Amino acid sequence: MSIRVLIVEDDADLGNLLKQYLEMNNFEAHRVYNGIEAREKLTSEVYDILIIDVMMPEEDGFTLAEKLIRLYPQLPFLFVTARKQKEDILHGLQSGADDYILKPFDADELIQRVRNIVRRTKNVTPVTQEIIQIGRYKFEPLNLMLTSAKDQKILTEKESHLLHYLCLHQNQVIKRNDILNHLWKESDFFNGRSMDVFISRLRKYLAQDEAIHIESIRGIGFRFIIDH
Repeated sequence: MSIRVLIVEDDADLGNLLKQYLEMNNFEAHRVYNGIEAREKLTSEVYDILIIDVMMPEEDGFTLAEKLIRLYPQLPFLFVTARKQKEDILHGLQSGADDYILKPFDADELIQRVRNIVRRTKNVTPVTQEIIQIGRYKFEPLNLMLTSAKDQKILTEKESHLLHYLCLHQNQVIKRNDILNHLWKESDFFNGRSMDVFISRLRKYLAQDEAIHIESIRGIGFRFIIDH
């Protein structure tokens, strides 16, 4: 079955070229011009991944990403953009993007990155149906649920898998590359920055319990500790 891709790009020439190249490589590709059109498309069509430009009229890529995380937390997406500032790259990764590719880009590299993202999101290690006690929290990996006495948080799939991985290695020193290779399937710079964003999110979600720590170990990785 073909990988179904939705291209969100307001540049007609680039969007059409990207669509044609994807189709030449056996993808099923559709194209819209902004975030509003993308969300309308998603109400009637199912896609494996979105390729999103950042600078678009009506609704830009960052705004669309915020809504995708809320409405379709398991749907992967990547940014393809000319915005090269470090702040823009970090913003893109913090928005939940699986990758951030700068224009001009190599089309073959983009195709491979799309394939890698779809493969790892479809074949990530299954989580169990158990309920895990994490300090004052209850964590349900299968239901993507983190619950405390004060609130209940629905995690994204990647957040859930990362938290589950930390739980399985509690009190151990975990190497950065081990996490990246297990959950991201690749330990490059952008995946490393993405992982740091997810670690920061988990720290925020677990902040109600001061006994829980995700320690950064300089030059090595992390250690997930619950003080008793």
